[in-house]
Amino acid sequence: MSLELKKRILQKIKEYNKIIISRHVRPDGDCIGGTKGLKEILTLTYPEKEIYLVNEDYSEYLAFLGGEDAQFEDEFYSDALVIVLDTASTDRISNKKYNLGKELIKIDHHIDIKPYGDISWVEDWRSSLCEMIVDFYDTFSDELKINSMGATYLYTGMVTDSGRFRHNTVTGTTLRLAGLMLDKGINTEWLHANLKMEEYNQLQFKAYALGQIKVTENGVAYIYVDKEMQEKFNLSREDASASVAFAENIKGSLIWVAFIDNADGTIRVRLRSRFLTCNDIGENWRGGGHECACGATLHSADEIDKLLLEADAKLKEYKATHEGWL
Repeated sequence: MSLELKKRILQKIKEYNKIIISRHVRPDGDCIGGTKGLKEILTLTYPEKEIYLVNEDYSEYLAFLGGEDAQFEDEFYSDALVIVLDTASTDRISNKKYNLGKELIKIDHHIDIKPYGDISWVEDWRSSLCEMIVDFYDTFSDELKINSMGATYLYTGMVTDSGRFRHNTVTGTTLRLAGLMLDKGINTEWLHANLKMEEYNQLQFKAYALGQIKVTENGVAYIYVDKEMQEKFNLSREDASASVAFAENIKGSLIWVAFIDNADGTIRVRLRSRFLTCNDIGENWRGGGHECACGATLHSADEIDKLLLEADAKLKEYKATHEGWL
């Protein structure tokens, strides 16, 4: 089935002279690497076509990968093919003009709760969206082209979304496709240096935040990064959101959560879990995502306790009915 979908997508790409590529809001390495990687492949393969990457926000953390194209007037979309990557639902598409195109293609690896698009290729077992784009390239490598920069974009997404190839969604195919990109001449030392370097204020925040982590009765670890904390350490949105990783190594805490104040008064929730799923919790609170890595949105601080009670009850049940967890 996926081969037929890939053939249909390639045929649509061939039919259009104007292609606009977009992704989800609050971008991560996977969606930025995937969109930039696909654009690079299409630009190299079809130099006569107009290929654009258009969104309404960007990532400071991944600014080293380069920028994107400016937004266009509505009329510009009328004869365009729009391809949206790594975005489960239309409300999370960064380019709000996505629906003005003549046709829409969705390529994604999240659970397909809210299908959309004239063509939808979703494989939720993949470790990353970039793995799917590399697979797409590999399937048609006799006609598609890629260079070391395009490979770098895609490898970046594979590395970051798989937790440096640690997550259980990583397969032998994942590593073989990553190896295919490495063979294109990626400067891995440069890439990992850019991914790992932190500003001094980020390190200060991490040191402070470790002391702010709390754990529920049954082992849900959590941190609340409120506006005051963000201002104190001059945090970007991405700096604050990265705090979800601070609690991942607490023994017995199989679910960990970060609550981050947004400028509009809502609270961003980042949920992670080990051995058991947490996406159902995210879905109950206006979100969703992968089984063990998802997000949600709260409308007030009062909802934090309610979400934590739900997560704590789920973890309590899991521990009571399973053995062998850490």
